[in-house]
Amino acid sequence: MRNIDRSKPVLVTGGTGYLASWIVKMLLEEGMTVHTTVRSLRDENKFKHLQKIQHQSPGRLKLFEADLLIDGSFEDAIDGCELIIHTASPFQLTGVKNPEKELIQPAVQGVRNLFFSAGESKSVKKIVLTSSIVAMVGDTIEINNLPDKKIDESCWNTSSSPEYQPYPYSKTIAEQEAWRLAEKLNNFDLVVINPGLILGPSLSQRSDSTSISLMIQLCSGKFKRGVPSGAQAFVDVRDAARAHIKAGFLPDATGRHLAAAHLKDFLDVAEVIREQNPDYPLPDKYVPKWLFKVVGPFLGYSRRFVSRNTGFDFAFDNSYARHDLKIDFMPFEQTVRDHFSQLVGDGLIPHKN
Repeated sequence: MRNIDRSKPVLVTGGTGYLASWIVKMLLEEGMTVHTTVRSLRDENKFKHLQKIQHQSPGRLKLFEADLLIDGSFEDAIDGCELIIHTASPFQLTGVKNPEKELIQPAVQGVRNLFFSAGESKSVKKIVLTSSIVAMVGDTIEINNLPDKKIDESCWNTSSSPEYQPYPYSKTIAEQEAWRLAEKLNNFDLVVINPGLILGPSLSQRSDSTSISLMIQLCSGKFKRGVPSGAQAFVDVRDAARAHIKAGFLPDATGRHLAAAHLKDFLDVAEVIREQNPDYPLPDKYVPKWLFKVVGPFLGYSRRFVSRNTGFDFAFDNSYARHDLKIDFMPFEQTVRDHFSQLVGDGLIPHKN
């Protein structure tokens, strides 16, 4: 495996994103030079939080315009970088009208464009790719068929498709394409991070992240009558960011890494918030599965999805990620409280006395 020179710039693609912003912040705080890509340099509102972070940090930030679908779009941003952290990829669980155009093409073509440009560069030594736990398993019911009934790095999602669960499908085939190209090009190392459901404070006031919108919906009363049962593999956004950085700079880090910390459900999230904030219309019970089947389609969840994901046991093994990346995960309660405080402080959730 190759050592990365910390005096060289690091490219973080999609730097305005929820997770990517934390990666950029941590690198800048270490005094590093960070290249990051944005869709448009004219839309300053999207990246002004990164510029603010730079002013408060010893590192240096350089912004580049890039598009996942345009060949050669990353070439200028890659110049001089030994390490690339590729987070840029669309994240949308519901309301997808054209899966091929909205999710699959950007995810896969973005990998191809970046990897081919990296392969042609004279500097790139390693790419860290943001994949997802959903590239490991499609529906929760499938865990019952795994040898130990646990998700780990050996698992691949084989049930998602463009027609059913298009987002997990896009993450799966994008990661598979990344491994194929890394082997074909054979001039840089590839390390992959597969986060669970990310929660934790955002560095911007954007609410278009799926993780952030879920928290807002939970506190707004949308699920006051109850939430569907079923545990999730949660991870703090700051831990997910640290995992990417460690994967980049630890010379022996290799393979896929299931970056998930806590087996909790949305009722657990609500209970943590309610302890210190009892005035919010938070759920206090589960919605029966039959009822969620009825109302699910109105919320963007098909009856097939409800049948295969609600009420099933969920388990994962994160021991490889903890050992290979030398990472300890933050307490679940801290993640939820910090996230809630940020949303209230930014006015995305109303303050209640």
